[in-house]
Order: sequence, then C-alpha cells, then structure tokens
Amino acid sequence: MKHLAAFAIALLITTPAFAHHCPADMAAIDAALAANPQITAEQLAEVQTLRADGQTQHEAGDHDASVATLAKAMQILRIQ
Repeated sequence: MKHLAAFAIALLITTPAFAHHCPADMAAIDAALAANPQITAEQLAEVQTLRADGQTQHEAGDHDASVATLAKAMQILRIQ
C-alpha cells in the first residue's frame, strides 16, 4: 500500500511538468518553418502569427491556450 501511495504522489507531482509542452511545440514549428514548408503565403503568415501568439500565451502562464494555439499552427504544417 505504501508503494501505491508513493506512486500516486509521484504521479501528481510530475504530471504538470509533462502536461504543457509549449516549448517543444514551438521548437517543432520553428524546425518545420526552417525547412521551407510547401504552404501558401497566407498559411505561412497564419502559422507565424499563431507561433507568436502561442509564445506570448506561454510566457503569460496560459499554457492551455498556448498548447491550443500552437496545435493550430502544427496542423497547418502537418506536424504530428
């Protein structure tokens, strides 16, 4: 029983660290942009705006919004 309690506490402590992957998403977007993706100029502008907005949200501590915003950019770039 002690092991189960310790596992549960460890899980609760570490889950927030893995829940928000904003920096990894931003890095993936940056790498895709550096590879000159085959997207329209309009899509490129949208991705750049979403990337900037996602970083602003991340820096403001709104990680849920940041993840959602960055996901839109990743979808346009077809990043999984």
